[in-house]
Amino acid sequence: MNNLELQKTANEVRKGIIIGTHAAGAGHPGGSLSAADIFTYLYFEEMNIDPQNPKDPDRDRFVLSKGHTAPGLYSAMANRGYFPVEELETLRKVGSRLQGHPSMQYLPGLDMSSGSLGQGISAACGMALGGKLDNKDFRVYTLLGDGEIEEGQVWEAAMFAAAKKLDNLVVIVDNNNLQIDGTIEEVNSPYPIDKKFEAFNFHVININGNDFDDLRKAFAEAKATKGVPTAIIAKTVKGKGVSFMENQVGWHGKAPNDEQFAIAMEDLAKIDKALEAQA
Repeated sequence: MNNLELQKTANEVRKGIIIGTHAAGAGHPGGSLSAADIFTYLYFEEMNIDPQNPKDPDRDRFVLSKGHTAPGLYSAMANRGYFPVEELETLRKVGSRLQGHPSMQYLPGLDMSSGSLGQGISAACGMALGGKLDNKDFRVYTLLGDGEIEEGQVWEAAMFAAAKKLDNLVVIVDNNNLQIDGTIEEVNSPYPIDKKFEAFNFHVININGNDFDDLRKAFAEAKATKGVPTAIIAKTVKGKGVSFMENQVGWHGKAPNDEQFAIAMEDLAKIDKALEAQA
């Protein structure tokens, strides 16, 4: 897909995030929106996956370590064809396959149940090591929050990944600078994030995580990097695409009401029109 097609797809992913959280009356739109471009690039461009064969042993794996941003992952998966887009309206409903955090028990295409922060990267390391031991060529991608990397288990996993030379592992940090209680500096600053991963013997790439040129170059560089794991530090805007949510910590874990839903969908419709004008 070219960048314009990816931008249009990412906007559809953002609509799904708003639709799902509004229908649920709960969820985490802010961090889902900041990562929407990352989800889109992974699922529509980067990963070797087949929605019709979600258990293909040779598929690339994805672990959403920051599991609370499941609305973003679900929207990307729905738009990619894993399940009907209409099902996004069942988010967090009793009996729905779309639980508040990803559950591989219910939804085909999920490689890991996640949500306990800090644990997803460890599971991803295990998958990457398993691939090495089985002489498989699949790659493993995991998305972490910048608040999540305050968890000690993240750094145990990072040490392990480098020690085992897991060059089939790509760790992506969604650096939107906001977590549930405020800015990450105010809560427990992990900065400088890039230097920390470098100290753990990662190849580190700093990018604008809302820019598809940057994403394309970073994932190509990660694929070309041998002998060490890669960490992509993706600077993003929390709530990206929705005017009243952008850079507002209050939208970390709160659903839009009916009036806010209408404004958000209008914002995203304006983005659609702007993108159409570029076509």
